[in-house]
Amino acid sequence: MPHFTIEYSANLDSHLDMGEVVELVRKAAVETGIFPLGGIRVRAIRCEHYAIADGRNVYGFLDMVLRLGEGRDLATRKKAGEDIFRTLSTYLDPVFASSKFALSFDMQINDKETSWKRNNIHDALKVETVHG
Repeated sequence: MPHFTIEYSANLDSHLDMGEVVELVRKAAVETGIFPLGGIRVRAIRCEHYAIADGRNVYGFLDMVLRLGEGRDLATRKKAGEDIFRTLSTYLDPVFASSKFALSFDMQINDKETSWKRNNIHDALKVETVHG
């Protein structure tokens, strides 16, 4: 149940292709090897209204939150998070070089007692794997 939510300032549209960003994050999550493929979700939400620092509209931000289910130890989560953050941060180097920009990434663990899910994507991927 790795769900990535990316909020970003609208002024990044002139610097980034958000479709590329969500695909980059999805691939980085797959490459960690710790998330079930059928559970990965990456979404980006463009923020039209925001205030940063001294209020001038020259700053940009990208804030990513990963919500995941229980069951992975701290070392595993930390390594996966560092790998994903490094991949995203490197991709965003040109944004850092050309603008004033803030990047953040937080990982949150959902309590299984208060997290409900229904998903048939896992089964569909198994069928595709078996039958091509």
